[in-house]
Amino acid sequence: MPTKIFLVGMMGSGKSHWAAQLAKALGSRSFDLDQLLETQEGKTVTNIFAQEGETYFREAESNLLRSFASQDNFILATGGGTACFGANMEWMNQQGLTIWMDPPIPVLAERLLYEKQHRPLIAALADADLAQWLTQKRAERLVYYQSAQVVVSVTHPHLPDLLSSIQQHGQP
Repeated sequence: MPTKIFLVGMMGSGKSHWAAQLAKALGSRSFDLDQLLETQEGKTVTNIFAQEGETYFREAESNLLRSFASQDNFILATGGGTACFGANMEWMNQQGLTIWMDPPIPVLAERLLYEKQHRPLIAALADADLAQWLTQKRAERLVYYQSAQVVVSVTHPHLPDLLSSIQQHGQP
């Protein structure tokens, strides 16, 4: 059975890490949407935001996401806002299995504290404001994330548990 798995969630939730781990365990390919977009555009996400704006970024990201319609056997780590643009979440749910990586806000804040400069949406935030911003952004995105077919809301997921959840939802 072909595998199409989309990992969604806030920045810092572990999507890229778990895409690689799951792909290795399932014998699939792992992709990171942000990295693919950087390659396609020839610039970093930060520079795309700065030079082209968020609307351009989201449209390019959405187009790249939909290029996966003709592919099978992959795990895709999406950007934090990918699920919230247009009908992306609905499209991913129709295409394959969506997994919402949802660790607690303090965990996200701790993970992101030292890489803020590489994250355009939080680069200018004071460290003390990061957790509040994450809480607000998560609340705004909740309606999209909640439509994922699997929710992983632990700080440190275990690979066997993730694989079991995938198998329970009809993926290999």
